Amino acid sequence: MRILLANDGFGDAGGVQNYLDAVSAGLASRGHQLAIVHRDATPAPFAAAATRSLPQFTVAVEGIEPTIGRIASWAPDVCFSHNMDILDIDRALLARWPVVKFMHGYLGTCIGGQKRHGFPVAQPCDRRFGVACLALYGPRHCGELKLGTFVRQYRWAREQHGLLPRYRAIVVASEHMKREFVRNGVPPSQIHVNTLFPTHEFLESAFSRTKVRLKADPAYDDPSEWTVAFVGRMTVLKGGDLLVDAIAQASKTLGRTIRLLLIGDGPQRAAWEQRASERLVPFTSTGWLKGDDRWAALAQATLLALPSSWPEPFGLVGLEAAAFGIPAVAFDVGGVREWLRPGVNGYLAPGNPPRAAGLADALVEALGHEDELKAMGARAVGVAREMSLGRHLDCLESIFSASLKTYAHSAGR
Repeated sequence: MRILLANDGFGDAGGVQNYLDAVSAGLASRGHQLAIVHRDATPAPFAAAATRSLPQFTVAVEGIEPTIGRIASWAPDVCFSHNMDILDIDRALLARWPVVKFMHGYLGTCIGGQKRHGFPVAQPCDRRFGVACLALYGPRHCGELKLGTFVRQYRWAREQHGLLPRYRAIVVASEHMKREFVRNGVPPSQIHVNTLFPTHEFLESAFSRTKVRLKADPAYDDPSEWTVAFVGRMTVLKGGDLLVDAIAQASKTLGRTIRLLLIGDGPQRAAWEQRASERLVPFTSTGWLKGDDRWAALAQATLLALPSSWPEPFGLVGLEAAAFGIPAVAFDVGGVREWLRPGVNGYLAPGNPPRAAGLADALVEALGHEDELKAMGARAVGVAREMSLGRHLDCLESIFSASLKTYAHSAGR
């Protein structure tokens, strides 16, 4: 099968890029031919070498129509579109080929894409996208409070919403996301849940090196201290302030020190570090780490915390931690339940609204029963193995094949 990948840019060091690197390598290993269309002038600096080596089509040089003409010469069977801020590209692809759309977030179902109210308290939103969102956006602090940004985002979301019926299939990572798009008018038969997978799964050599180094370095195994890790971009949505407060409360309840490990960076990093200092929560803040260094740092954690106050579409970092045998605590928001199974591989705190006290209770429950927590580590690995790259690729191939058949039938071919 000839598969055209479409994404707005291939130069970001983020979750979608990691996903595309893994999936493109996996599909190529199964004999499929792949190419890429995007809007960047140069190949992606952060993409894996295998992704960069694929045939590249970019609208930055010639514009959309000439680029579509060159893509037609390559003759894709199906297009696999992801985050695409230039919707005219999706429209041009839809006019020529069957398009399968992976919705990594709330594209076309929320003005700002956060699916979260910020006032009077931070909590997830479950409204259907529409004109009423215009009236609520400002008073409920649903996103950036700038008129120009607000108008531009609403117009874009409305355009993306209008394209939803035209995709041959929509892929999402959780049942929560399926409910979101069904709520917004997409027929259930058009939506396919295909859970994500640990993106480091295809780097077995890195896995092995990390485990060897951890065993050889006693600094990564201090049984006298609990460590709760946060991994990711440090923004208001990610709830680091709630996590700091929850650790302070849980430490007081348990009468024992809990260390906070911050892996990542972002606009809230300094505020979270200051908050931890003020509440006497000992912490280590590493900044962004790559490859083995990231996983080595994470592997020292007792627990992974996902304190997001927005409804995470999936929460991949929790599954990636599970692959190392690290259970998780998280707010019960969005698609977290897709991989976090309460009592099996982690603990959930009430998420509507998410509060520090609820997360503190989950931390006390987890850390106060150490034998059960160790048993959860083994079960966490089992969940991570269950959600494998191979299973994900099997599902994608099935979706692509079905989309080709229905497209050919509707076209009278």
